[in-house]
Amino acid sequence: MSQTNHTTESKNDERREQIKKAALKVFASKGIAGTKISMIAAEAQISQGLTYRYFQSKEELFTLLVQDAVEEAQTSIRNVPILPGTPLEQFKALTWSMLDDTNKHYFLLIQQAQTAEGVPEQAKLAISRYRPQDTMDLLVPIFEKGQELGEFGEGEPRQMLFLYFSVVTGLMIQETHAGKGYWQREVNRLIKLLT
Repeated sequence: MSQTNHTTESKNDERREQIKKAALKVFASKGIAGTKISMIAAEAQISQGLTYRYFQSKEELFTLLVQDAVEEAQTSIRNVPILPGTPLEQFKALTWSMLDDTNKHYFLLIQQAQTAEGVPEQAKLAISRYRPQDTMDLLVPIFEKGQELGEFGEGEPRQMLFLYFSVVTGLMIQETHAGKGYWQREVNRLIKLLT
C-alpha cells in the first residue's frame, strides 16, 4: 500500500471515529427518534453531507454503536473479577469506569435501545445479547466475598447490587445537571451505599 493510500485510510478511520463519538453522545441523550443526522454532524463539527459519506443512515450508525456498547459493557463487567485489589476496590474501579463519559454514554445508549420506539432490528438483536442477569451472576460472588471480609454491609447481594446500579444509572442521567465528571469525583461517597 502506498503512503498516500495509508494516510487517506487513516484519515477516513479518524473521521469515522469522530462521527461515532458525536453520534454516541447525541443518541445517548436524545434516543434514535429524537436524533437527526444534522445533530450528529453539528456535534462532530462536520457537514451533514460528509456524515452521509461515512454512514448511510442514522439507523446504521445507531446499530453500530449499540453493538459497540454491548461489547464494551460485557467486557467491563467480565474484567471486574480480574481487577487488582479487594472486592471494595474492584467495585470502586467499576463505579469510576461506569461514570466515565464514554462508558456512561454507552450505558445510556443501551438503555435507549432497550426502551425506545423505532429501534432497528439489528440493534434489537445486539441488545438481546446484553442480559443484566449475566452481570449479576458475575458480580454477586465478588460482593459476597466483600461481605465475608466485612467490606460490604449485610443484605441479600442481588437486592443490594440492584439498588446500587439503580443509583449509578440515575446519576448517569443527572450528569448533565451536575457537570462533567462530577460523580466520578464522588465515587467514595457512592460506594458507601454498599458498605
